Amino acid sequence: MTLRVVVADDQELVRSGFALILDVQEDIEVVAEVGDGAEAVAAVRRLRPDVALLDIRMPVMDGIEACRLISAESDCRTVILTTFDSDEYVYEALHAGASGFLLKDVRRDDLVHAVRVVAAGEALLAPSVARRLVEQYTSGAPRRADGPADARLDVLTGRERETLLLLARGLSNAEIAAELVVSDHTVKTHVGNVLAKLGLRDRIQAVICAYETGLVAAGLPRAGEPRRG
Repeated sequence: MTLRVVVADDQELVRSGFALILDVQEDIEVVAEVGDGAEAVAAVRRLRPDVALLDIRMPVMDGIEACRLISAESDCRTVILTTFDSDEYVYEALHAGASGFLLKDVRRDDLVHAVRVVAAGEALLAPSVARRLVEQYTSGAPRRADGPADARLDVLTGRERETLLLLARGLSNAEIAAELVVSDHTVKTHVGNVLAKLGLRDRIQAVICAYETGLVAAGLPRAGEPRRG
């Protein structure tokens, strides 16, 4: 199966470079290169690609609004192109339906891997910079930092809550399995139950939910880091 991709960036050299890297892959075809969000939405409507790479800052329509429309109108998965030090709108992009983030200076292999992972229905939370993005921007969202998590989580079993907490720490399925001392298959079942019960599309939305409901607060140690206090 060939994965069809739309690349949207107002910098011609950036989008051409990404397109060139992707188009030489046997299983990936770049079906359109566009320079703004409106053109990206039109291309998705016309060509029905599997993945759209969207620069977060573009003229006419920015990547967030394009992501929102694409997510609402199609099954196309969206990946936001960002610069970690300057973009202030990642939290909005998560809520708009983004399935992951890539830095503008992404390595060739990581770009190809990202397209394949997102097209397969997974959210892109690795490498670690993606976790840093999620943590930084969800920390600015309204949520209860103290006290019990809100009633939305009442539908989860104790083990499913544990799974959601570990997802929020950025752990992979294999790492969660090791933490809970269960099989990878069991973890997949728990993750699937968490997403289904909470009405979430992917792991990124699960991370947002964990922060917003107060299950985890900003500054929670990542896997392998000591807790303070």
